[in-house]
Amino acid sequence: MCSGGCRRAAWPAPPQPTGLPGSGPPGCRAAAAAAIGGGCVPVARSLETLLAVAATAALAPVIRAALPRLRIPQVVLLIFGGVLIGPHGLHLADTSAIQIFANVGLGFLFLLAGYEIDLRLLRDSAGRLAMAGWAASAAISVVAVAGLTAAGMVRDFVPVALALTTTALGTLLPILQDNDMMSGRFGRHVLAAGAVGELFPIIAISLFLTRRAQFVAIASLLAVAAGSVALAIVPQIIGRERLRAVIRQGRRATAQATLRWAFVLLLVLLVGALQFGLDVVLGALLAGIVLRTWTRQMDFDVQPLEDKLEAVGYGVFIPVFFVASGMSLDVVAVLRDPVRLLIFAGLLLAVRGLPSLVIYRHALTPRERGEMTFVTATTMPLLIALAEIGLRDGVMLPANAAALIGAGVLSVLVYPQIAAALARGGRRQPAAPPAEATVPPRA
Repeated sequence: MCSGGCRRAAWPAPPQPTGLPGSGPPGCRAAAAAAIGGGCVPVARSLETLLAVAATAALAPVIRAALPRLRIPQVVLLIFGGVLIGPHGLHLADTSAIQIFANVGLGFLFLLAGYEIDLRLLRDSAGRLAMAGWAASAAISVVAVAGLTAAGMVRDFVPVALALTTTALGTLLPILQDNDMMSGRFGRHVLAAGAVGELFPIIAISLFLTRRAQFVAIASLLAVAAGSVALAIVPQIIGRERLRAVIRQGRRATAQATLRWAFVLLLVLLVGALQFGLDVVLGALLAGIVLRTWTRQMDFDVQPLEDKLEAVGYGVFIPVFFVASGMSLDVVAVLRDPVRLLIFAGLLLAVRGLPSLVIYRHALTPRERGEMTFVTATTMPLLIALAEIGLRDGVMLPANAAALIGAGVLSVLVYPQIAAALARGGRRQPAAPPAEATVPPRA
């Protein structure tokens, strides 16, 4: 993932070009090499890597279906598959060869997460509780990371502190939907907590982890937000009837107009975020929010568009991101110091999860609060981003970067399964008023 120049995590950086464009090894196209991550990667190697990644992604659902009792999330299988084929495993794939695909996959992950966010939800009781929970997590995180810093375990305070306050809504959605946990009052609170657990840390990253002056960072954030608002009112400017006609004509066959424009929207906000020195995840999340606003304004059947977005995202690009994340994971560094990983995994639960037991005491049943504890403590994509930022700044210990990512992988593997087990243990009779009883429709 790149922001203000390519940032590398706990893996060796690919070799950089050493001459004029086109002076790399035979068979290497300079333009394509620049697009896939900076180094000059032969076309044959790129295709071999893409084949290995595609095969890994295709095998993940097959393995999950063959082991139904284990209920292993596909995300975890994709990550471990990436470890197996990557530079720390069998050396079948080169991370730099698929970097652009992984970046687009990350964008789709946050676009779909943003699409699930209804900003109106943040204004009602579920949103207020979610924001209170995140504030409590932030306060606990500051104290916990201060203790780790005093003990000499942490040197990069802000990225680690922010990492402990994140929730992976985009990663959680397919897992929770597979376990029928997104309906009713509980689903509403999950959406609000997940939205806040992604949006607030992303804003904090844009403000506090930038190489620009604080005033410039705030101005950049406001500029991107203003651009998003301007894009959100495009349907009103062009005219809803005209857009509906375009959508009806281009919904089928080779046109696919709605899908193409959704992809353009994603790339516009990704590029816009980069141009203003912000992280791409902010642009992707805003793209999802804007897209949701578009569909609600135009008042048309969104199911075909949602199906296409999920098919392209979860079917193609997002699996590439997770496999690439596994390829980048330095398993040797994690195994060399497993205690560090376990400490971070425990802190994710304590900092992000445990406040739910208190915050939701009047809104959810004890069983649901237990589920929310493990759901909100599940995170990963933002941990990768924060680890990359810490390593780019040269302050974060490589062992901490690897342990943070490993803790995220462990949280995805373990915490949703505990929440799902609690849900299957028998629950849920919604006792809230009608307005609180259902997840708002995606319109």
